[in-house]
Amino acid sequence: MGAWVALLLLVVAALVLLLRADAGTIAGFDPSDFAILVAGVALLIFIASSLAGSYRGRAGQAVRDVLTWALVAVVLVAGYSFREELLGLGHRVAGELLPPGTALRGEPQVVGERSVRIRKRSDGHFMVKTEANGIALSMLVDTGASTVVLKPADAQRLGIDVERLRYAVPVQTANGTTYAASVRLRNLAVGNIVLDDVDALVARPGALKDNLLGMSFLSRLRSYEFTSEYLTLRS
Repeated sequence: MGAWVALLLLVVAALVLLLRADAGTIAGFDPSDFAILVAGVALLIFIASSLAGSYRGRAGQAVRDVLTWALVAVVLVAGYSFREELLGLGHRVAGELLPPGTALRGEPQVVGERSVRIRKRSDGHFMVKTEANGIALSMLVDTGASTVVLKPADAQRLGIDVERLRYAVPVQTANGTTYAASVRLRNLAVGNIVLDDVDALVARPGALKDNLLGMSFLSRLRSYEFTSEYLTLRS
Protein backbone atom coordinates (compact mmCIF):
# COMPACT_ATOMS: atom_id res chain seq x y z
CA MET A 1 0.00 0.00 0.00
CA GLY A 2 2.78 2.40 0.95
CA ALA A 3 4.49 1.85 -2.39
CA TRP A 4 1.31 2.80 -4.25
CA VAL A 5 0.91 5.97 -2.17
CA ALA A 6 4.52 6.91 -2.91
CA LEU A 7 3.98 6.32 -6.62
CA LEU A 8 0.84 8.49 -6.55
CA LEU A 9 2.75 11.32 -4.89
CA LEU A 10 5.51 11.08 -7.48
CA VAL A 11 2.89 11.39 -10.24
CA VAL A 12 1.49 14.46 -8.49
CA ALA A 13 4.97 15.99 -8.30
CA ALA A 14 5.52 15.37 -12.02
CA LEU A 15 2.14 16.91 -12.92
CA VAL A 16 2.94 19.99 -10.83
CA LEU A 17 6.17 20.49 -12.73
CA LEU A 18 4.46 20.01 -16.09
CA LEU A 19 1.26 21.98 -15.55
CA ARG A 20 2.15 24.60 -12.94
CA ALA A 21 5.75 25.47 -13.80
CA ASP A 22 4.78 29.02 -14.77
CA ALA A 23 2.18 29.49 -12.05
CA GLY A 24 2.56 31.51 -8.87
CA THR A 25 2.89 29.67 -5.60
CA ILE A 26 1.28 26.50 -4.30
CA ALA A 27 0.53 26.58 -0.58
CA GLY A 28 3.20 29.25 -0.26
CA PHE A 29 5.82 27.23 -2.18
CA ASP A 30 7.31 27.80 -5.60
CA PRO A 31 6.00 25.03 -7.93
CA SER A 32 9.45 23.42 -8.29
CA ASP A 33 10.00 23.53 -4.50
CA PHE A 34 6.54 22.08 -3.96
CA ALA A 35 7.29 19.24 -6.38
CA ILE A 36 10.56 18.49 -4.58
CA LEU A 37 8.71 18.47 -1.22
CA VAL A 38 6.10 16.05 -2.54
CA ALA A 39 8.78 13.80 -4.03
CA GLY A 40 10.63 13.82 -0.70
CA VAL A 41 7.47 12.82 1.18
CA ALA A 42 6.93 10.04 -1.35
CA LEU A 43 10.44 8.75 -0.77
CA LEU A 44 9.94 8.78 3.00
CA ILE A 45 6.64 6.90 2.67
CA PHE A 46 8.28 4.31 0.43
CA ILE A 47 11.17 3.80 2.85
CA ALA A 48 8.84 3.68 5.86
CA SER A 49 6.56 1.09 4.22
CA SER A 50 9.56 -1.06 3.28
CA LEU A 51 10.90 -0.91 6.83
CA ALA A 52 7.49 -1.67 8.29
CA GLY A 53 7.33 -4.82 6.22
CA SER A 54 10.82 -5.96 7.21
CA TYR A 55 10.19 -5.29 10.95
CA ARG A 56 6.76 -6.94 11.06
CA GLY A 57 6.42 -8.64 14.43
CA ARG A 58 9.63 -7.01 15.75
CA ALA A 59 8.43 -3.69 17.11
CA GLY A 60 11.14 -3.56 19.79
CA GLN A 61 13.92 -4.00 17.27
CA ALA A 62 12.35 -1.35 15.03
CA VAL A 63 12.26 1.18 17.90
CA ARG A 64 15.91 0.49 18.79
CA ASP A 65 17.04 0.91 15.18
CA VAL A 66 15.06 4.15 14.77
CA LEU A 67 16.61 5.56 17.96
CA THR A 68 20.09 4.50 16.80
CA TRP A 69 19.73 6.24 13.44
CA ALA A 70 18.22 9.30 15.15
CA LEU A 71 21.29 9.47 17.41
CA VAL A 72 23.60 9.14 14.41
CA ALA A 73 21.73 11.97 12.67
CA VAL A 74 22.03 14.20 15.76
CA VAL A 75 25.77 13.51 16.00
CA LEU A 76 26.26 14.30 12.30
CA VAL A 77 24.31 17.55 12.56
CA ALA A 78 26.23 18.55 15.69
CA GLY A 79 29.54 17.70 14.01
CA TYR A 80 28.63 19.82 11.00
CA SER A 81 27.56 22.72 13.23
CA PHE A 82 30.91 22.70 15.06
CA ARG A 83 33.01 21.77 12.01
CA GLU A 84 35.31 24.81 12.28
CA GLU A 85 36.06 24.17 15.96
CA LEU A 86 36.63 20.44 15.33
CA LEU A 87 38.88 21.19 12.35
CA GLY A 88 40.94 23.60 14.45
CA LEU A 89 41.25 21.00 17.21
CA GLY A 90 42.34 18.40 14.67
CA HIS A 91 45.09 20.67 13.35
CA ARG A 92 46.33 21.39 16.88
CA VAL A 93 46.48 17.66 17.66
CA ALA A 94 48.25 17.00 14.34
CA GLY A 95 50.73 19.75 15.17
CA GLU A 96 51.76 17.87 18.30
CA LEU A 97 51.90 14.44 16.66
CA LEU A 98 53.52 15.22 13.28
CA PRO A 99 57.29 15.86 13.01
CA PRO A 100 58.50 19.46 13.50
CA GLY A 101 58.67 21.31 10.19
CA THR A 102 55.46 19.84 8.81
CA ALA A 103 53.39 22.68 7.35
CA LEU A 104 49.96 22.67 9.00
CA ARG A 105 47.01 24.73 7.86
CA GLY A 106 46.51 27.65 10.22
CA GLU A 107 43.37 29.58 11.11
CA PRO A 108 42.78 32.42 8.60
CA GLN A 109 42.24 35.90 10.05
CA VAL A 110 40.65 37.34 6.91
CA VAL A 111 38.63 35.88 4.03
CA GLY A 112 40.83 34.30 1.36
CA GLU A 113 43.94 34.24 3.53
CA ARG A 114 46.30 31.27 3.39
CA SER A 115 47.88 30.43 6.70
CA VAL A 116 50.52 27.87 7.69
CA ARG A 117 51.79 26.88 11.14
CA ILE A 118 55.21 25.27 11.76
CA ARG A 119 56.31 23.75 15.07
CA LYS A 120 59.74 24.49 16.52
CA ARG A 121 62.41 21.79 16.65
CA SER A 122 63.86 20.64 19.96
CA ASP A 123 66.97 22.79 19.30
CA GLY A 124 64.84 25.93 19.13
CA HIS A 125 65.04 26.42 15.34
CA PHE A 126 62.23 26.33 12.80
CA MET A 127 63.02 23.85 10.02
CA VAL A 128 60.24 23.82 7.42
CA LYS A 129 59.43 21.41 4.62
CA THR A 130 59.10 23.33 1.35
CA GLU A 131 58.76 22.68 -2.38
CA ALA A 132 61.05 24.62 -4.68
CA ASN A 133 60.30 24.25 -8.40
CA GLY A 134 58.21 21.23 -7.39
CA ILE A 135 61.10 19.53 -5.53
CA ALA A 136 60.82 18.85 -1.78
CA LEU A 137 63.47 20.67 0.27
CA SER A 138 63.94 21.31 3.97
CA MET A 139 64.84 24.90 4.85
CA LEU A 140 65.86 26.61 8.07
CA VAL A 141 63.82 29.76 8.68
CA ASP A 142 66.31 32.63 8.99
CA THR A 143 65.02 36.20 9.22
CA GLY A 144 68.65 37.39 9.20
CA ALA A 145 69.18 36.05 5.68
CA SER A 146 68.25 38.60 3.02
CA THR A 147 67.32 35.87 0.52
CA VAL A 148 66.61 32.20 0.23
CA VAL A 149 69.96 30.38 0.16
CA LEU A 150 70.47 26.89 -1.26
CA LYS A 151 73.17 24.28 -0.86
CA PRO A 152 74.79 23.36 -4.20
CA ALA A 153 73.59 19.74 -4.05
CA ASP A 154 69.97 20.83 -3.58
CA ALA A 155 70.31 23.48 -6.28
CA GLN A 156 71.35 20.72 -8.68
CA ARG A 157 68.22 18.78 -7.73
CA LEU A 158 66.22 21.79 -8.93
CA GLY A 159 67.89 21.62 -12.32
CA ILE A 160 70.38 24.44 -11.72
CA ASP A 161 73.77 24.00 -13.36
CA VAL A 162 75.95 24.98 -10.40
CA GLU A 163 79.16 24.62 -12.42
CA ARG A 164 78.20 27.54 -14.66
CA LEU A 165 77.15 29.90 -11.88
CA ARG A 166 79.12 33.03 -11.02
CA TYR A 167 79.78 33.17 -7.28
CA ALA A 168 80.11 36.92 -6.82
CA VAL A 169 77.59 37.84 -4.10
CA PRO A 170 79.19 38.19 -0.62
CA VAL A 171 77.31 36.36 2.14
CA GLN A 172 77.94 36.55 5.87
CA THR A 173 77.80 33.15 7.61
CA ALA A 174 78.73 31.85 11.05
CA ASN A 175 82.11 30.92 9.60
CA GLY A 176 82.73 34.36 8.09
CA THR A 177 82.26 35.78 4.61
CA THR A 178 81.68 33.50 1.65
CA TYR A 179 80.39 34.05 -1.87
CA ALA A 180 77.21 32.84 -3.54
CA ALA A 181 75.58 32.92 -6.95
CA SER A 182 72.29 34.64 -7.69
CA VAL A 183 69.43 32.55 -9.14
CA ARG A 184 65.66 32.79 -9.33
CA LEU A 185 63.21 30.03 -8.37
CA ARG A 186 60.12 29.56 -10.52
CA ASN A 187 58.07 28.96 -7.39
CA LEU A 188 58.54 28.23 -3.72
CA ALA A 189 55.79 26.70 -1.58
CA VAL A 190 55.33 26.23 2.14
CA GLY A 191 52.15 24.24 2.63
CA ASN A 192 49.38 26.00 0.71
CA ILE A 193 51.36 29.25 0.43
CA VAL A 194 52.96 29.45 -3.02
CA LEU A 195 55.07 32.37 -4.32
CA ASP A 196 56.37 32.68 -7.88
CA ASP A 197 59.72 34.12 -9.05
CA VAL A 198 61.55 34.02 -5.74
CA ASP A 199 65.08 35.44 -5.63
CA ALA A 200 67.63 33.02 -4.16
CA LEU A 201 71.34 32.38 -3.82
CA VAL A 202 73.36 29.22 -4.28
CA ALA A 203 76.19 28.96 -1.76
CA ARG A 204 79.63 27.56 -2.52
CA PRO A 205 80.15 23.87 -1.66
CA GLY A 206 80.70 23.33 2.06
CA ALA A 207 79.70 26.88 3.04
CA LEU A 208 76.17 26.02 4.19
CA LYS A 209 74.85 23.33 6.51
CA ASP A 210 71.15 23.92 5.83
CA ASN A 211 69.13 25.63 3.12
CA LEU A 212 67.85 28.98 4.40
CA LEU A 213 64.33 30.35 4.05
CA GLY A 214 65.21 34.04 4.05
CA MET A 215 63.55 37.40 3.52
CA SER A 216 63.12 37.15 -0.26
CA PHE A 217 60.30 34.75 0.66
CA LEU A 218 59.24 35.98 4.12
CA SER A 219 59.00 39.68 3.17
CA ARG A 220 56.47 38.89 0.45
CA LEU A 221 54.03 37.36 2.93
CA ARG A 222 51.19 39.28 4.51
CA SER A 223 52.78 38.58 7.89
CA TYR A 224 54.81 36.08 9.87
CA GLU A 225 54.87 35.71 13.63
CA PHE A 226 56.73 33.62 16.18
CA THR A 227 55.18 32.25 19.36
CA SER A 228 56.71 30.01 22.01
CA GLU A 229 56.34 26.85 19.93
CA TYR A 230 55.03 27.85 16.50
CA LEU A 231 55.82 30.02 13.51
CA THR A 232 52.72 31.23 11.62
CA LEU A 233 52.99 32.38 8.01
CA ARG A 234 50.11 34.30 6.39
CA SER A 235 49.69 35.16 2.72
